[in-house]
Amino acid sequence: MARTPGRLSSSATSGHILEMIRTGTATSRSEIGRATGLSRPSVALRVTELINSGLVVERTGAVSSGGRPPTLLEFNADSGLVLTSALGMARSQAAVCDLNGTILVRAPGSPDMEQGPDATVPWLLDTWSEQIAALGRDPSEVRGVGIGLPGTVEFHAGRAEDRPFLGKWAGVALAPLIAERFPVPVLVDNDVNVMALGEHVAGGHGHPDDMVFVKVSTGIGAGLLSGGNLLRGALGAAGELGHIPVRGGGGLPCRCGNTDCLEAVAGGRRLLERAAEQGRPVAGLKDLVSLAGEGDAVAVTLIREAGRRLGEALAGAVNLLNPEVIVLGGDLSEAYDHLVAGVREVVFQQCTALATRQLRVVPSSLWDDAGVRGCATLVTEEILSPEAVNKLLSG
Repeated sequence: MARTPGRLSSSATSGHILEMIRTGTATSRSEIGRATGLSRPSVALRVTELINSGLVVERTGAVSSGGRPPTLLEFNADSGLVLTSALGMARSQAAVCDLNGTILVRAPGSPDMEQGPDATVPWLLDTWSEQIAALGRDPSEVRGVGIGLPGTVEFHAGRAEDRPFLGKWAGVALAPLIAERFPVPVLVDNDVNVMALGEHVAGGHGHPDDMVFVKVSTGIGAGLLSGGNLLRGALGAAGELGHIPVRGGGGLPCRCGNTDCLEAVAGGRRLLERAAEQGRPVAGLKDLVSLAGEGDAVAVTLIREAGRRLGEALAGAVNLLNPEVIVLGGDLSEAYDHLVAGVREVVFQQCTALATRQLRVVPSSLWDDAGVRGCATLVTEEILSPEAVNKLLSG
């Protein structure tokens, strides 16, 4: 979520100027001077510093009306690499991105998350090393690492909170494990938060600043954006949509220890159990989605019912947060037409007219790329902040 700086004072640093160039606020020395009030020598000094660091390059612009062709300043996204991974219970993604968050190489994987970091981290490190080599790049070019982890994450501590299904991850700080091979900043966040960030920055829905992203898969969770910023809550527990109790669950136990949570009643595991009970045994959610796509009545009914249950939980979020867009992601969202029919039915019935007047419910536009794009954004906004850049240049 790149910030767009307004007019800066003459104390604007090199880091602030890089931010202006990154966001397109200023693309030439003269524009920087007008926006900041800096003198020409001061602008030249800061720009030269950024060029020498490799963060900025000069390119000849359009043909001038007379005299020397104008020189444009561009952020050099190729000056470093960001390692990202969206980890999941069913499958995971590992990728290498440039400093704009563009995915350079991506690989799927399925490390056994329940075995804990001792099993997953070596897979990540080896996969990233292989990807860097395949790109013909050097590990020294890595500037940061971003990881999306299922379950509640204490963002500022960079570790998972204790939950039964992630017991071996609880309290484990990942940065020291990663730093053994890549001694760079490591940011860890909830998997749905990073997917929401990816959709916000790179999705095809108009970059909505007020958005609820919902991952509907084996588990159910939400990433919340308000005013363009992620809402993590005091300890990172915001967005636990799947653990809101719903009516008529019949006392189903949830992995969180409570009963009748949305996830226990309408999550992937329960849907597969119900499909088997009704004569449709399938190996996974994608198979259930395929059945629904073929018009199978049992699969369609199960997914629409799950949509209604999801709508019950989302109605409260819509009335509370008034989002512009609800984005549906995760495996079950691939049966979008059936899922959204149930969601819309309940949300538009239970929410206020004003809250739903302009509300859109749309499918994810990035799918499996949402997590890794969000992880990259998480890292670049940290390592390319004006403060971080100034510290880098002064070192």
